[in-house]
Amino acid sequence: MGIMNQISFIERYLPTYLNGAITTVELSIIGVILGFTLGVILALMKISKLKILNILSSVYIEIVRGTPMLVQIMIVYFGLKKIIPEQFTLLTAPMFLCALSISLNSAAYIAEIIRSGISSVDYGQMEAARSLGLNEKQAMRKIIMPQAIKNILPALVNEFITLIKESSITYTVGVGELMYAGKSISSGTFELVRPFIFTACIYFIMTFSLSKAMGRLERRLAND
Repeated sequence: MGIMNQISFIERYLPTYLNGAITTVELSIIGVILGFTLGVILALMKISKLKILNILSSVYIEIVRGTPMLVQIMIVYFGLKKIIPEQFTLLTAPMFLCALSISLNSAAYIAEIIRSGISSVDYGQMEAARSLGLNEKQAMRKIIMPQAIKNILPALVNEFITLIKESSITYTVGVGELMYAGKSISSGTFELVRPFIFTACIYFIMTFSLSKAMGRLERRLAND
């Protein structure tokens, strides 16, 4: 009877969980892609010879890493809602504002990952590229960055896994991700435990699958 009850529960609420999981993945992918783009800029600023760029990047990274993501989401969400005119509905949508918040947060961590990856490449590579006639920007783009990306790929995947879990706090502002789905089911069924057990199981399946895929990728890269 107990097993049948669990099966019935899954059949009834699986679509809700899956929709929430899709939104969670979408938030995480946007966070990593935009975060990576901004992270590259921040990393290059931090290793720049211009002190003002170095300071600005360091200040941003320290502030973001030193404050909770939930606080950052609240600032971006409610702050931009006051600034952006109401007719721009896309820019004031919870999904967009939360994706932006996650991206800004992720950028600080990815910047440090990229900076570490660039530092791991032997400086002799830069000197060799310069001796072949490449300027510093060309050498960074064609020689240093490709090697750095290969070195930091596992860390980037780990950041994606972290975002999948941390994006759960966006339910506080009404984004229909996985945690929001679990909370809605809990409220509708008046159950306080089972809906969140299934929520945790889906989170685990997503993160465990990514971890295993990352392990295979690391072994392939090690053999190349």
